[in-house]
Amino acid sequence: MPSNERAKEIKRRRHRKVKVAQYAARVEKGTLTKDDAIAKLRKLTIGSEQHIENLGL
Repeated sequence: MPSNERAKEIKRRRHRKVKVAQYAARVEKGTLTKDDAIAKLRKLTIGSEQHIENLGL
């Protein structure tokens, strides 16, 4: 059964939230460079500049 657009958007938002948290944790741990994290965030979402600013990258 196809899902509606709202459910799809909520799923995308949750996925982005998880990925942003993972990237932030990896940068803090040192297994991911800041430049790589910024590139991945830019590919992940159009609101990446806000995420980058919030994470202090």
